[in-house]
Amino acid sequence: MLCNFALLQIRGLLAVWGIIVEYLEKYKNSDHNFFNMDISCSNIAVQTTVRKGLLDKLRILTDAAKYDVACTSSGVDRKGNGRDMGNCVAAGICHSFSADGRCISLLKILMSNECVYDCKYCANRKSNDIVRATFTPDEICELTMNFYRRNYIEGLFLSSGIINNPSYTMELIYHTLYKLRNVYRFQGYVHVKGIPGSDPRLIQQTGYLADRMSVNLELPTAQGLEKLAPNKHRKAILTPMRQIQNAIVQGKHEVAVYKNAPAFVPAGQSTQMIIGATPESDYQIMSVAQGLYDKFAMKRVFYSAYVGVNEDKELPAVCTASPLLREHRLYQADWLLRFYQFRVEELLNEKHQNFNVLLDPKCDWALQHLEQFPVEINRAEYTMLLRVPGIGVKSAQRICKARRSAPLDFDGLKKIGVVLKRALYFITCNGKMMYNTKIEEDYITRNLLAEHEKLPFDKDFVTYKQLSLFDDSQENVQLL
Repeated sequence: MLCNFALLQIRGLLAVWGIIVEYLEKYKNSDHNFFNMDISCSNIAVQTTVRKGLLDKLRILTDAAKYDVACTSSGVDRKGNGRDMGNCVAAGICHSFSADGRCISLLKILMSNECVYDCKYCANRKSNDIVRATFTPDEICELTMNFYRRNYIEGLFLSSGIINNPSYTMELIYHTLYKLRNVYRFQGYVHVKGIPGSDPRLIQQTGYLADRMSVNLELPTAQGLEKLAPNKHRKAILTPMRQIQNAIVQGKHEVAVYKNAPAFVPAGQSTQMIIGATPESDYQIMSVAQGLYDKFAMKRVFYSAYVGVNEDKELPAVCTASPLLREHRLYQADWLLRFYQFRVEELLNEKHQNFNVLLDPKCDWALQHLEQFPVEINRAEYTMLLRVPGIGVKSAQRICKARRSAPLDFDGLKKIGVVLKRALYFITCNGKMMYNTKIEEDYITRNLLAEHEKLPFDKDFVTYKQLSLFDDSQENVQLL
């Protein structure tokens, strides 16, 4: 019986091996053989080397992209058509955030970390002795599709160092997006960088394939750019910004007239400034941001706290702590400009050029203008409600809607979502304050500081760390 059992096992193994050989021979001779598989040992070794090279490229170019923060939710609504892969919904893509608050939800990579420029603050500058890598358009497309199918990502953020010249680099980005959209049929969210100095036709063609484009301003002032990035010029940066703005406006008119007209950068354009590498004040930085919103219809301005990666006499020391708290205050002020109807002149001026690091800009403004408080919740205009600390845009809208039916009290405000621990010093309900409090700057400041504002980073001011795609190395090796 044992001999018969062993014989059956051998026959079974031979049958399985025969099926495997037949399967390999079938795909070896098939036109649909994507892997060009050969069962010889030499070809297997070659394929392993190629796959390892792609994984190494991914490690290098995702790490090289971690200092670029200009990516957010999509802001566009494009449903799946039942044929292509992916879609965009108005709610935006799913987000992941690193410990310092940076959005890394997309497959955020550089096409190449090779660069002909020598910007003093950049880790990828040509004078740095680092490992260089460059993706081909097909490699980016395959990586995007593979990660999307496995629900690791819901979109692509693609930037690049300058290979050869700006137009050559922009053409590579265009070909990548063209293949991704038309060959791989990907309809998910795509954010790409416009390369200053490249051919305007390439910017235009790429804009019809991308959901969002961004051209990095790099540094707040032209003087800082000339000092730290001698190969870049302010005019070369602002020219594609203006082109994208005009094309977005024209595209909206075309879509209104022709139903099937292609949309140009439907999620708008954004930009990024490095904060702390040059000595500009918060007042100068926010004035530049306000100018970008007013004159270029910018969707978003990002502020990237300087991270010391290079030793240079023109830069802060490498060991200098990143100004994360300053960056946080700039973002808070940026929201006041975009959603709370503030202007820079109200928050800062020539005498008061920097934000208070202990208080958020809205509280600081309220303390400087106590003559306008307390505000009666049941009678105040919407614009004034927006200026009360602890009341946000949605809360102000709910207050205006709810008080039409009945007078509001403090319990009602709490249910609406007002942060009373901040707002109680600046509001009254039916002519009464929540507690007997003094309308004095020192008294209110002490109480607000005692609340311990929650900051988007740890107390030890963590350094920049992007979440890695390689937390589970075995899984990713199998994926690639």
